Amino acid sequence: MHEDTRAEVRQGQFFRYALPKGWSVAEDGNFAVVLVAPDTAALTIMVGNAGLPIGYNPMQYVYERLAPQFPNLRLGQPQPAQPVMGMRGAWAFELAYNFNGKPCRGIAKCSVTSGYDSSTLVITCAAAQERQWAGYATWLPQIAEQIIPTHNAAFGASAMMMQSLRNSIALRQQALEYHEWSRQTWQSVVAHHDQIQEKNNFHFRENLGGVETFVNPYDSKLVELSSQHTYHWVNRQGQVFSTNNPSENPNAGSSEEWVPMIRYKP
Repeated sequence: MHEDTRAEVRQGQFFRYALPKGWSVAEDGNFAVVLVAPDTAALTIMVGNAGLPIGYNPMQYVYERLAPQFPNLRLGQPQPAQPVMGMRGAWAFELAYNFNGKPCRGIAKCSVTSGYDSSTLVITCAAAQERQWAGYATWLPQIAEQIIPTHNAAFGASAMMMQSLRNSIALRQQALEYHEWSRQTWQSVVAHHDQIQEKNNFHFRENLGGVETFVNPYDSKLVELSSQHTYHWVNRQGQVFSTNNPSENPNAGSSEEWVPMIRYKP
């Protein structure tokens, strides 16, 4: 059952979330959303609180919120992670615990954003019985991270706190958009510089070799010819006729077809 990763979007009173096929909603409140697999061997948890002191320890927060649900909870060392909901920072923790005598594994992420005088901390957690975790690990954490607050009272926040969180998300999005614009602009500058440099190198090579580059109209290939002559003609066999006389035409009295070559400009 856990290999079916299809999910439908649900809108609760406080949050919007993706519910995997066959799963049930164990809790849908203003502080947490809990989704449970049909065989109860796996679950996701999203829980958060606004108004916490600035500098609240993320590992402590994860342990305080999950230990009552996960007996004998053990957390791994925190690792920097990508925050959810546009928040400012995050740490991920591998976790292990026992439930009904069966070993379980999972991963929890604690995302943090701070305002003027308080912080909001949000945990997204995916876990399963150890024997099934490998099948869940590739997609279940993403289900937990798709839970989005849609109400001012989410996480126990007042309208002002919620607006602050939304502003933080908007500012982060603007920063990401600016970073992408800056990256593309720099790439354009580099590409333009490379084009100018290549053009300069091209003319330098021509001047150094006393040649000019022309296009063979029969096959569009570039041909370097002596700069001592101004006009060049070519036939289908690739033979070149060069002259400084603009009125001289090799087609006169010839059975071959000669066409003028065009100066190549990079």
